Amino acid sequence: TAGATSSPMRWSSARSRGAGGSNRSRVPSESSRTAEVGTGSIVAHRTPEPSGRGHSLPCVPAPPLASFWSAHRDVITAIATVVLAFAVAQLVDRAVARRGAAVATRVGGPLSPVASTRLRLVRRLVYVAILVIGLALALAQFAAVKRLATGVLASSAVLGIVVGFAARQTFANAVAGVLLAVTQPIRIGDLVTFEDTTGTVEDIRLTYTYIVTDTGSRFVVPNERLAQSSVENHTLAGDRVRVEISVWLAPDADAVHALAVLGREEGVDVEVAEIDKDGVRLTARTWARNAGERAALEAGLRASCLERLKAIQKD
Repeated sequence: TAGATSSPMRWSSARSRGAGGSNRSRVPSESSRTAEVGTGSIVAHRTPEPSGRGHSLPCVPAPPLASFWSAHRDVITAIATVVLAFAVAQLVDRAVARRGAAVATRVGGPLSPVASTRLRLVRRLVYVAILVIGLALALAQFAAVKRLATGVLASSAVLGIVVGFAARQTFANAVAGVLLAVTQPIRIGDLVTFEDTTGTVEDIRLTYTYIVTDTGSRFVVPNERLAQSSVENHTLAGDRVRVEISVWLAPDADAVHALAVLGREEGVDVEVAEIDKDGVRLTARTWARNAGERAALEAGLRASCLERLKAIQKD
């Protein structure tokens, strides 16, 4: 009650004056402190003020979707950017391919080897450019990558030297692929001979060229080697392809009579190519209308020469 509380406080004031201290007494505020009488001691407790300024708003938890987005926003944005880049690259590639098909239909036939080769180069360059831009934008979502890129740009000269030495072969093949597509010493569909391998050019890519041999196997050649080496192109001057086979005769065989018999076939030129201790080699040559007929015509010419020679032996 009020009487019990005021009596100790007055005692505290008198004590303070008796000790020779100041006459000012410390009386706690009624709103913040209350005094309790103990055995020879006074303990003060702080109580909360009734003011409304100390009240805190209730904590409302964030929705699960919002918290997941805030925690994985960079990863989700990067994945979406890469997927979008692939989709855009596919759409652009198909649009360019449809454009080429429309041009071929308007012309009334397939595209020329020159146009087909350059069209494929444009498609691949655009495709790679879109993917590179998409990957760069995806990596830019991460702060660590941005800091790394800043450091890389600061030391771009040293990085350029390191990357140049590490990827010299790849860059050389890519540059050679662009030069082959622009200058076109070989084209898609051409019959070529490279390092004793003869076949039809199936595809010219940025780094490698694919050649299909007569047996159906594919000969993959780096573009840098094609650009630095000699390549025999059998169809560069025209669609016709030279077909040549070799026929060996025994040393004691009548080569003159064999020449006369084999030369009777229309459109076939036969001549003595080599005379050796092991025999005489004759060559028979003719022309195929295009590279696609070369293998079949070569096999037929070889069989025809064999039949004629067997007929000579029977006689």
